[in-house]
Parts: sequence; C-alpha cells; structure tokens
Amino acid sequence: MSTQSTLTVTGFVGSSVRFSVGKEGGVPYASFRLGSTQRVFDRATQAYKDTPTQWYTVKVWRHVAANVVQSLRKGEPVVVTGKLRTQEWVNPEGTHTTLVIEATALGHDLVFGTTRLERTLGGSHGPSEAPAVDVSALVEAPADQDGDDEPDDELDEDDLAVDRDVDRDVDRDVDEEDLAEAFAG
Repeated sequence: MSTQSTLTVTGFVGSSVRFSVGKEGGVPYASFRLGSTQRVFDRATQAYKDTPTQWYTVKVWRHVAANVVQSLRKGEPVVVTGKLRTQEWVNPEGTHTTLVIEATALGHDLVFGTTRLERTLGGSHGPSEAPAVDVSALVEAPADQDGDDEPDDELDEDDLAVDRDVDRDVDRDVDEEDLAEAFAG
C-alpha cells in the first residue's frame, strides 16, 4: 500500500515554463510556478474573499516536459495532479522549503476557457494525422428575430461564437531543435 497521497490543485501558471536536462541520467524536465488562491464565502460580510495564495513548483519529465513547454504560458489557468514533495534549499538568508508537485497529469482549466489538443506521435514528435474534431455543430445560432421557425438569413463565420483564428504560436526560450536534442539518444 502506498503511503503517498495524490493531490489535485487548480491555479494559474505563475512563471514562464523552464526546460532543463537533469544531471542524473540527463532526463529532460520542465518546471513552472503555480499559484493557487481559494475563494471562500465570509458569512460576516456576505461576500467572497480570497485566501492567501499558496505557491508550488510543478515538475514534469520526459515527453510530458516537451508538451508542457509547448502548451502552457504564464497567467493561464491549469489543473495539476501529482505527488506532493518538499525541497529544501539554502541561501544567505537561511534554509527554505519549497512545495513541489511531481505532476502525473495536468492541463488547462476549462472553467476559464477552451483549449485544443494536438496529439503527439511517440510522445513528443509533432502533431498526429488524426483529424481535428469539428465542433461547429455545437455552436448556438443567434436567436431568430421574427419569431418564426425559419432562419432570417444565412449564418456566416462572423455569427459563430467560436474564434477559429486563435494563434497560440509564441516565441519560446526553448525551440523544437532544443527539444529534439534533449530527446535524441
């Protein structure tokens, strides 16, 4: 029986994602800071208030590291599941402890928006040939203005509530060449 618990935390990516190759065996990993602030209802004031933000360092390895580097940006909402560890470090001000989540699963928190998955081949080597799912049928058409059941006019792309032109390409500190080198051999 395992004595370690799995933890799930929701919050926001609080730093740029860093990509590194570990000293022990050269295993590639990625890490980022995660800030999690709970909102609680204060009965005395009849209003919600924020609790102090809890900060974690999230770490992932191997192909998941490459996926995280290519997918997450500072400020984005995420859900992270993994094992909670502590990491001690020393600086001139003394000894400090950092809470670390060794993530086993993570992704965007869809409470705050939408995302699109691009499957990777072999764990990290580019998009698959699987076709994207067409969700246009799930988009509600604008209300009929004259009350009959017939559409008033044809819908065009501007009438749909889906932004198909979102471009998530952002300059990264780690490029595809860096990732390929880390996973070669």
